Amino acid sequence: MRVVLISCVSKKRCVKSMAKEMYISPLFKGAYKYAKKINADKIFILSAKYGLLEETDIIEPYNETLNKKKNSEVKLLAEKVLAQLSLKTDLKSDDFVFLAGERYRKYLVDEIEHVSIPLKGMPIGKQLSFYKENL
Repeated sequence: MRVVLISCVSKKRCVKSMAKEMYISPLFKGAYKYAKKINADKIFILSAKYGLLEETDIIEPYNETLNKKKNSEVKLLAEKVLAQLSLKTDLKSDDFVFLAGERYRKYLVDEIEHVSIPLKGMPIGKQLSFYKENL
């Protein structure tokens, strides 16, 4: 199974929404469309507040980011995400594609067997260009 993990973004709708519709930045929209294009079997969103979200989870707007959290808090969130992922995927045999920044994947990649990070090291402007070129 191909599993795509997309990080949340700060630009959100102001009303309760499905997770896939909550995040409205061009970066998130590009990542989501790319995940669909590469035929992801499952798409999850890595949320600084909620942990692992399914596309159709209904969530309230929030203003949290991993950039403002201590490393210990980021690690605790990663442990929560891994526990959630292990119930929905196979961490040893599924293929995971991270469309998420370093802080979002830092404590996850070492616990997952098959990982690819196509945008690793790219600044946001380059990521946006990547999505435009590949959609």
